[in-house]
Amino acid sequence: MKVYEELQRLESLAEQVENKVKLLEQENTALKNQLLVYQKRLSDQEEALEDFKNQIKISKIVRNIPVENKASAELRGRIDDYIKEIDKIITYLSE
Repeated sequence: MKVYEELQRLESLAEQVENKVKLLEQENTALKNQLLVYQKRLSDQEEALEDFKNQIKISKIVRNIPVENKASAELRGRIDDYIKEIDKIITYLSE
């Protein structure tokens, strides 16, 4: 009798361990998927940061153009308009 009871107890423990392993595997898969989402989000934010840095550089260049005559002022305005339009396109493509 004792051997049979011990065998049943061991089978019960084995089943509990198997269930725990399945649960941990599911949790591991969910965490891997979540990690992929966060890595993609980080990559997108890094890209946006680089775009922003480039925009700042371009704005500095435009601000440093000397406004000595009407043509320079007009050029600065056109460059600003181009930058705004490029920003709109980047935003549209990001969505």
